[in-house]
Amino acid sequence: MPQSLDPHEIFNQTPPFGDASLIAGDRPLLDALAGNGVDCEAEGLSAFGEAWGSAERLDLGRLANENPPKLRTHDARGYRIDAVEFHPAYHALMRASMADGLHSSTWDEPRSDHAHAARAARIYTVAGVESGHVCPITMTHAAVAALAAAPARLNEWRPRIRSRDYDSRFIPFWEKSSVTLGMGMTEKQGGTDVRANTTRAVPTAGDEYALTGHKWFMSAPMCDAFLVLAQAPGGLTCFLLPRFRPDGSLNGLRLQRLKDKLGNRSNASSEVEFVNAFGWRIGEEGAGVRTIISMVQLTRLDCAVASAGLVRMGLTLAMHHARHRTVFQKKLIDQPAMRMVLADLALDNEAMTALALRTAHSFDLAARDEHEAAYARLVTPAAKFGICKAAPRLLYEAMESLGGNGYVEESPLPRLYREAPVNAIWEGSGNVIALDLLRAEGRDPELAAAVLERLMADAGDLPGASEAARDIVLALQSPDAEAKARFVAERLFSLAAAGALARSAPPSVVESYALTRLARPARIIGANELGGAVEPLLERAFVTK
Repeated sequence: MPQSLDPHEIFNQTPPFGDASLIAGDRPLLDALAGNGVDCEAEGLSAFGEAWGSAERLDLGRLANENPPKLRTHDARGYRIDAVEFHPAYHALMRASMADGLHSSTWDEPRSDHAHAARAARIYTVAGVESGHVCPITMTHAAVAALAAAPARLNEWRPRIRSRDYDSRFIPFWEKSSVTLGMGMTEKQGGTDVRANTTRAVPTAGDEYALTGHKWFMSAPMCDAFLVLAQAPGGLTCFLLPRFRPDGSLNGLRLQRLKDKLGNRSNASSEVEFVNAFGWRIGEEGAGVRTIISMVQLTRLDCAVASAGLVRMGLTLAMHHARHRTVFQKKLIDQPAMRMVLADLALDNEAMTALALRTAHSFDLAARDEHEAAYARLVTPAAKFGICKAAPRLLYEAMESLGGNGYVEESPLPRLYREAPVNAIWEGSGNVIALDLLRAEGRDPELAAAVLERLMADAGDLPGASEAARDIVLALQSPDAEAKARFVAERLFSLAAAGALARSAPPSVVESYALTRLARPARIIGANELGGAVEPLLERAFVTK
């Protein structure tokens, strides 16, 4: 176009974000890894971060969400197929994540002493790129813990669970090179109250049952099998339902529709009816909740880790914009008000990152250290509560940092913002998580007291630490403890986060977090007095290429 006809020149627009070192350039994450004994290079994390920070991989996240899955209940001849079709970008993301072992690495033999912490760094990184496909990755990883209640069944499935291939073919599992596993717990009438489930399981032979009923939410319906809860003669029981019966015919899982969700669009979540569906019993009859709880602990950990990763990507995009955008003759990063917003965001993200990695490492140590096992049991729900609830609020602030450019769909931030609530809702919403903490403390108050002592030792003499511990104890002892459940969860989260930060972050950052989150209630982002921590927080928040 001739210059005279060009209506305007485009300038002062932020360049696209991409081809970045998402792990090697993330100082808070590197420090958290080091603080938990993880050798970043030995674990291959730098190369992993390079691959997931590539412009191509980031664009796969966009494509997978702009082209959501489609349900095909019948084929052209009218036969039921109950299949879900996904965009090639989704399959590419699944293939990459499974090649990197996100679905199974902690179950490898011999086991690494830092397997959970190293995997958490990967989940944290991947979630910021595309979170929807992490759902079947998380469920496959966690399902192994529940399958341990049926050793013969676990031995049958484990080789394909451990496989680093991605086999998306809709065929019986024994014909595949790898498998993914899902779960379906909630029903229309019960939701979180799974003991209200009405799905019935009738024994047919040995550990084989026929299930009739429904599930209101069954995520990733193209998984090869699903862990579900149903009422057997002996009470609520866990079952493994494959998509194909042992004779190779399609099992009686009839997909009714896919949920039209706020976010998590790349991932399918379905409503399903079981019509005389074949299933194997996992664990004893009546022990369904006890069987599934080990899986739930692992999925809750992933919720916390992934939400921290979402916030990190939001902060990264906000920092990227602020370093390139000029407003009133200054780069945004040099404007005092914006510096306070970004530093405050960075402070919360530092705490989330430190706590996510510390909690993951407690799973590494739990088998040989009862105090670490207790830490994992109590701090995992607290981490999920605090991190996942904060994520939507923090991602909004990141979005606002870009102004209108952050609000339009060409930006990744609307997708991150819509994604943020799901981890707070899935695997126990706020009240459920808070009450679970109270139950855990009530079952073993001495071990809970030992965890609190450990957190106090980690936090040392940080401002507000002793007051937070006192608040927790008094609330637990009060006659209306249930009404204070959220207060306990929030204070426990903040205390645990401060203790985790103290293991890995610079003293100025740790002190600033304690002063603004423990010693007094946090103000809105950008209004907290961060003192001398502003500069180091901003330096550490910047992702280097």
